[in-house]
Amino acid sequence: MQWRNSSSNYGLVSIAMHWLVAFVVFGLFGLGYWMMGLDYYSNWYRTAPDIHKSVGILLFALMSLRVLWRFANPLPAALPSHGTLTRVASKAGHLLLYLGLFVLMLSGYLISTADGRPISVFGLFEVPATLTSIPRQEDVAGTLHHYLAWGLVIFATLHGLAALKHHFIDRDSTLKRMFGRA
Repeated sequence: MQWRNSSSNYGLVSIAMHWLVAFVVFGLFGLGYWMMGLDYYSNWYRTAPDIHKSVGILLFALMSLRVLWRFANPLPAALPSHGTLTRVASKAGHLLLYLGLFVLMLSGYLISTADGRPISVFGLFEVPATLTSIPRQEDVAGTLHHYLAWGLVIFATLHGLAALKHHFIDRDSTLKRMFGRA
C-alpha cells in the first residue's frame, strides 16, 4: 500500500489519520460523558479532565496535520456510481465534520482556559490561555461544547452508516477504500 493518496485509493497516511481521529473522537466523547457523572470526591475528578484536555490538544494537532495532508494529497476520484447529489453530500458532510471538530476543540480550549490558566498536556508542555475575556466564557463554551459533542458523534455515526450503505446496499468500494482494499 502506498503512503500517499492515488487517483483511485487513499494512502496509508490518510487512512491511519481517519481511523485514529474516529477512535479518539469517540473515546473523548465517552470520557466526557463519564466525567459529567463524577463528583468532587471521586479519585478521577481532576485526573479525567486533565486526560480529556491533553488528548483534545493532541487531537487538534492531528487534525491540523490532517488538513495540511489533505491539501498536499489529491483525494481519490469519486466513484463512477456516485451521482452529483452523492458527491455534493459527501463534500458537505466532510466539511461539516471537519468544521464541527475544530469548533468543538476551540470550545474545549475556551472552557479550559477561561480562568487564565494554561492547559498542561500530560505534563510535557503547556498551551497558554490567550483568550480569557469573553463574558461567561466557561458557561457559553461549555454549553456549545456539550451540544457540539453530541451533534458530532451523531453525525459521525451517520457518516459510518452511509459508508455501510455504500458497502452493503450500493455494493461499491467506498468503505473498502477507507481500509486500503479497493
